[in-house]
Amino acid sequence: MTAVSNRVKALLAKIGGRAFHSGPSPSVIGATGGSGTRVVMRILRRGGVFMGIRLNAADDAIDIGLFLGDWIPTYIESVHRGVPLPPARAEEMRRAFHEALAHHLQPRMDRGQPYGWKEPRSIYLLPFFDRQLSGLRFLHLIRDGRDMAFSSNRNQLNNYGNLMIQPELAGCAQPVRSIALWSRINQWAADYGEARMGRRYLRVRFEDLCAEPVFQVRRIWRFLDLQGDPDEVAQDEVVPPESIGRWQSQDPDVLEALQEIGGTALRRFGYL
Repeated sequence: MTAVSNRVKALLAKIGGRAFHSGPSPSVIGATGGSGTRVVMRILRRGGVFMGIRLNAADDAIDIGLFLGDWIPTYIESVHRGVPLPPARAEEMRRAFHEALAHHLQPRMDRGQPYGWKEPRSIYLLPFFDRQLSGLRFLHLIRDGRDMAFSSNRNQLNNYGNLMIQPELAGCAQPVRSIALWSRINQWAADYGEARMGRRYLRVRFEDLCAEPVFQVRRIWRFLDLQGDPDEVAQDEVVPPESIGRWQSQDPDVLEALQEIGGTALRRFGYL
């Protein structure tokens, strides 16, 4: 992390021991990598949401990403064990997050401007973020797990697969492990969002966004209380990629294995 500026220090002192909240409710975009979060980030930005300026090539928020890289394994292991982090470690995590958030928000000039971030891995820490940020709204983007199984974006699988999927799948082919991770994390986030967040949780299928962009942009903006011209934004920002439906040309035996592993989630999210 870069040196802490005076403004960041002031923000950290201000939040103290309470959950940080500045102005409108924050908006967080999470997903498995390669789901199309970049287009959703642009839709939010066109609606007036401050999404940060320290972004990587994929438009992910760099400061939030650094925090996630440091803490996702620790958090996942704690959840799996069913044992909360020790108080000192939990406080360290909380302070690290608010420092990252302060860096992310530092260039935001209008304190009343809606804010948020796009970092797909935020999906792994959804309960944590929900506790930390008053009124947080989570936009869960999901894409057909069979397409995701053949994605070249395997960062989450490489970094967190061993922590999230069944040990007996460790030696399986990459597409099988990919859909196992896709199934596990998306259902986990959906369970939490539906049970604990209610109207602060919105799930959008990438395929629906591509097929009916104006309707889905309106849906996203209603969810976040944004204003603008959804027709113009949909036309400018939503371009369906050729990779939609790539699973259909794959080996039938592999597809049968994918349906066996991921069938429950595929049915839940309307893909079967």
